[in-house]
Amino acid sequence: MTSTQDTEVPSAPRARTRQQAFTAHMVRVAATDPGARAALRGGVRRGLNERRLREMDRLIVPWLPERGALTDDIEWAYYAVASMIGATTSRTVAAAPEEPPVEAGPGEPAPADEGPQRDRGAVPRYGTSLGVAFALAVTGGRGGREMREATAESRLNLLTRQSLTGLHRHLPGSVGYLRELNVEIDWAQLLSDLSAWRGHRGRITRRWLQDYYRLRDQHKQREARQLDAAGETDEEPAPEE
Repeated sequence: MTSTQDTEVPSAPRARTRQQAFTAHMVRVAATDPGARAALRGGVRRGLNERRLREMDRLIVPWLPERGALTDDIEWAYYAVASMIGATTSRTVAAAPEEPPVEAGPGEPAPADEGPQRDRGAVPRYGTSLGVAFALAVTGGRGGREMREATAESRLNLLTRQSLTGLHRHLPGSVGYLRELNVEIDWAQLLSDLSAWRGHRGRITRRWLQDYYRLRDQHKQREARQLDAAGETDEEPAPEE
């Protein structure tokens, strides 16, 4: 296996397509196969070399990138995200989202680029960040439940200060809380961010925080406009002279 220090995380749209296909498949498997769901759930907060992860091998290994693109960080991210999917997916889920088309099947080497337009038009560079998920949790969760703004900011800032090991330790708790509020997680983007955390933490955390505060500000401005509109409607007409 290649060093976590020397190899960059694959940034081509092929990698994102694989991540989307993998996470969509894990959601479907966790929703429909109790044994697989239990195996995935057992991997929460586990280190890459712990025995409990070996119970996940049959589900994860066929989807890992080819050896030339596989680092310890990427491999750990695949296991960690799959385990969080298993821990937060209910068996009552009726149907998982369809898998996006994949350029390379699980376990197969990704094909060489055939031109910039071919790949760049296939999938967007970024999905929805964890910052957006926290902002949505504050603006309204399932059954009227919401995450307190102070709690969201505290949790998000705690995550952004973590080393890779610390992030693996703290992330499942926050993701579980978000899912309890029925906030959707962009699993493919989380997989990408977790894979790249060691080398690109500054860029990733900046995006998480900017997305959070941008969405919160938009929500507050929308609420203010609604209050202004309601106030104008409730005003009594001035008496005639």
